[in-house]
Amino acid sequence: MTDRNADTGADRHGDRHGGRDGGRHGDGHGDRHGDRHGDGHGDRHGDAGASGGRGAGMDVSLASAWAALGGEPGLLRRVSTVVREGALPARLPVRELARACVGVCALAAAEWAARRAGLAQVPRVRVDDGAVAAAFVSERHLLIDGRAPVTFAPLSRFWRTTDGWVRTHANYPHHRERLLSALGLPEGDATAVGAALAERSSLEVEEAVYAAGGLAVALRTPQQWAAHDQAAAVTAGPLVEHDRTDTAHARVTPRPGAAGAAAAAGPVPSGGGPLLPAAGVRVLDLTRVIAGPVATRTLALLGADVLRVDPPGTPELPDQHIDTGFGKRSTALDLTRAADRRVFGELLAGADVVVTGYRPGALDRFGLSPEDLLARRPGLVVAQLSAWGPYGPWAGRRGFDSLVQVATGIAVVEGSAERPGALPAQALDHGTGYLLAAAVLRSLTEGAADGHGRVVRLSLARTAAWLLEGAARGGEAYRAGGGGVEAFDGAEGRLAERDSPVGRLRYALPPVSFDGGPGDWARPPGPWGVDEARWR
Repeated sequence: MTDRNADTGADRHGDRHGGRDGGRHGDGHGDRHGDRHGDGHGDRHGDAGASGGRGAGMDVSLASAWAALGGEPGLLRRVSTVVREGALPARLPVRELARACVGVCALAAAEWAARRAGLAQVPRVRVDDGAVAAAFVSERHLLIDGRAPVTFAPLSRFWRTTDGWVRTHANYPHHRERLLSALGLPEGDATAVGAALAERSSLEVEEAVYAAGGLAVALRTPQQWAAHDQAAAVTAGPLVEHDRTDTAHARVTPRPGAAGAAAAAGPVPSGGGPLLPAAGVRVLDLTRVIAGPVATRTLALLGADVLRVDPPGTPELPDQHIDTGFGKRSTALDLTRAADRRVFGELLAGADVVVTGYRPGALDRFGLSPEDLLARRPGLVVAQLSAWGPYGPWAGRRGFDSLVQVATGIAVVEGSAERPGALPAQALDHGTGYLLAAAVLRSLTEGAADGHGRVVRLSLARTAAWLLEGAARGGEAYRAGGGGVEAFDGAEGRLAERDSPVGRLRYALPPVSFDGGPGDWARPPGPWGVDEARWR
């Protein structure tokens, strides 16, 4: 079984989750709103339902996701969907999860746009399964000067153990070194690692590698995961945790004429440009790999000034940075240095949103806990993303999409205990990323009304629980397998090409779509860490 999961290590600022699976889809570019006709994948348009809930037992739907975000149920009538049979085929309701996450993100953007621009009604939202499917595997569609991204690491994969399977991540040099160290191998290739793992139990490997600071997770069934203390901690909380703070209002709705070009930007640009609900909003992006960068990439699409900040000693994988860097700028600051901490403080003083994607508590030593951030910048929106959730015995562990799939039983559902499988995309990463962007947008909308800041928290493990809950509510149809329907190639008409500072790019267009909204990012990605640490 091949694996093209990407990993990251931000040890100086904290470690986080990530991952990506490999594969390549067909070429093509054109109108992202174009429908496919006469191809056996008929279109079905319809309004989203207005029912939903939160917590355990939620169905995987737009309505339940919108309810989890605290959205007004009546706004769901503004959403229509284009159903593409065969998109993201799986035993679990992956297509429905992807559609819901993108749909609520687009609706939250349209809601915020209507408030900022003084529109009489919220713009209509259109969710096309084809566009969503293409975006959920954006890393597979990316070409850089005709070259496919380099993402595969030989030691990132499933391995046999004495009693089952484990999955490892070792794409980054320090995680590879820690894996080898845990196995007592000064050096090693796949053959040596496989031989060492074959002599140990899955749980023994899981604990030994994590104790060494590496990444390995034992394969569990959904029932085994349900009995785990971390599963109890995860499912006890909502899909989207959001808390209102009692601090004063931040600069989340810039007024025309305010100091600075970015602050003067409004949601309706002059010259007939697209409606940009996040124009003038400043976002500090402290995320890595996929889920967090997908969220901030989406905020950049909607007009936000997004500045990604990384530690200089642990650069992002270049190709991975390109895939999730559209619309954003990138700088490097070493928060162990007083001078860089001062620069970061200046950035924070002008920020409206801070998005973090490191392990809970990993940034606290730099004064970047939600409480510290809100004390320094009252009214701020703080969005926290983690792999395993903020509570429970695994809260402080590093984690990645594919590892969460293995721990929670998704890999067994998609394959078997004898031959584990995987979702057709890194759906936990991408789905949680769009949910996170939606939570930020809803926080901005609510903050504009009540004058308070917000803290929102999401995790890959909670999104995984939602997916499994949705399958249980859907009955045996999901468990019967993803076969029987021809796979839909969602890439046709949903790819674009453009020149960039890093080369000629082919890439998937964004799936977030509402009337008058943007269809592409205003700027392509640039090299990692080269931009000035300042707001526009």
